[in-house]
Amino acid sequence: MQGLSDETQGWKRLIVEKPFGYDLASARLLDEQIHAHFQEHQIYRIDHYLGKETVQNLLVFRFSNGMFEPLWNRNYIEYVEITGAEHLGVEERGGYYDGAGAMRDMFQNHLLQVLSMVAMEPPAVINADSMRDEVVKVMQSFQPLSEKNIEENLILGQYTESTVRGKHMPSYRDEHGVADDSRTETYVGLKMFIDNWRWNGVPFYVRSGKRLPTRVTEVVIHFKKTPHPVFGKDAPANKLILRIQPDEGILMKFGLKKPGAGFESQEVSMNFHYGDLAETNMLTAYERLLLDSIKGDATLFARTDAVEACWQFVQPILDYKADPKALYGYACGTWGPKEADEMLARDGREWRFPCKNLADTDYCEL
Repeated sequence: MQGLSDETQGWKRLIVEKPFGYDLASARLLDEQIHAHFQEHQIYRIDHYLGKETVQNLLVFRFSNGMFEPLWNRNYIEYVEITGAEHLGVEERGGYYDGAGAMRDMFQNHLLQVLSMVAMEPPAVINADSMRDEVVKVMQSFQPLSEKNIEENLILGQYTESTVRGKHMPSYRDEHGVADDSRTETYVGLKMFIDNWRWNGVPFYVRSGKRLPTRVTEVVIHFKKTPHPVFGKDAPANKLILRIQPDEGILMKFGLKKPGAGFESQEVSMNFHYGDLAETNMLTAYERLLLDSIKGDATLFARTDAVEACWQFVQPILDYKADPKALYGYACGTWGPKEADEMLARDGREWRFPCKNLADTDYCEL
């Protein structure tokens, strides 16, 4: 936490970096302490994901294109995937991470913010209040997690030792600073819903984990299949992949006719790399956010009601973590516990595999 003030210029601001709390109660207490000295417009809570150019591009892509926004709802979208995968383990952060876990470190802030930007309504104007109003509306519409929902739709995992590409990777419990009997999750997969007009009934599958096959953050929009009895038969699924990192860009998958007789379709792709837009160096996420805070632009900073809404949503998961049945193992270098795959398989679906050629090269498919 860091404060900036300049009385000669007549402004006082507080820049806050994670944590914004440890649970709902501590988040409320922290905000109460902060608001004793600062007003809401003076507080800048940094979530570096919001400073990423490609996260902000989600809004421009959606709202500046008439061909996408009309389809961005329950009538045309079957389900949405959001993945935040890391190849690294906890490295030298075992002491911190063992008290946090994937739920607090990635899910509660970064991924729920990305989800909210994917799902939000268009703001009336582009300013801090209007933008953040729409984000909060989404968060306040998260379907509350009942005990039954958590047992059926939540997968928590912890990585175990493995050999990946000839390199031995230790288990989480063997990492420096981690307790020998730790039950901290390094993977979380959740099926969740947004109870509003646009998204009612559309499942959002969100996953994040350490020691997965590669580093990738992406959003996958799965469109419903065509209802036509002829052309819809065995037609490739339409997908829109929004890659946040690395290889930032957009990939669209759809069906076209196979050359030759008949009308059989095959999957084809069109892609765009964000780096093609400009040759100049872009600001890093932290550079962008620090500059905005100095200028007094709070658009890309989390507001109190958003922080509370996220903690309120995940609190039942934090309570559930104490259950000894709540944790599954997965080998380093895999895509998490097999139970996460089974969760989607029950719905007749599967996670997108972003790196089909991962065994042979470090290149990650966009």
